Amino acid sequence: MECVAQLRRVEKIYQLSGAVPPVRALGGVDLDIPRGQYLAVMGASGSGKSTLMNILGCLDKPSVGEYLLAGRNTRELDDDELSAVRGKHIGFIFQAFNLIPQLTVQQNVEVPLFYQGIHPRRRHEMARRAIERVGLGPRADHRPNQLSGGQMQRAAIARALASEPTLLLADEPTGNLDSATGRAILDMFDELHAQGLTIAMVTHDPTVARRCQRVVRMQDGLVDTDQMQVQSTS
Repeated sequence: MECVAQLRRVEKIYQLSGAVPPVRALGGVDLDIPRGQYLAVMGASGSGKSTLMNILGCLDKPSVGEYLLAGRNTRELDDDELSAVRGKHIGFIFQAFNLIPQLTVQQNVEVPLFYQGIHPRRRHEMARRAIERVGLGPRADHRPNQLSGGQMQRAAIARALASEPTLLLADEPTGNLDSATGRAILDMFDELHAQGLTIAMVTHDPTVARRCQRVVRMQDGLVDTDQMQVQSTS
């Protein structure tokens, strides 16, 4: 099966200032994410989840090992190349939404397309299509303070989807939402997965993880292979 993302013996070591010893956030992770898979990443605070997601999202590079994204070894890319690969292949959804307050939904969704150098007319069309896809068409000209929490997360999802990414990463995407709104957002993730999108989601909630095909548990900077679980897709 074709893999969208492959980690090979990935370590991440942070050298702190002063006499403090280095911190090994990841200790040699091997992980394949096949195209079309819906993956949950779980683990206690400090287990390495955030570091793993940062590497998957090309926000950071491994200290040791290799990360292949869509077949390209990210360690061999310079900062500009890495930024281009990230813009093309990765959509990132944050718990805190990270919308720019002064911009409308349409403008927020266009921001990453602007940094990719996409022509204004084209990026407007791409953003509008993503906004319609998440059901926010009537709110496209609203600013974040005019939206509910669920609508802000839908806007953040539209921003992540606008470039038609290969891999969608979500960090606790329902953490700031009430239970009913959270279920509606998770229903949207189910629909996106059913349409063939590859999704990796950090969550601490077992009920959220049960929606995923596969659950990977992190412990002490490693994938706990004894706890790796593949859900039935039937």
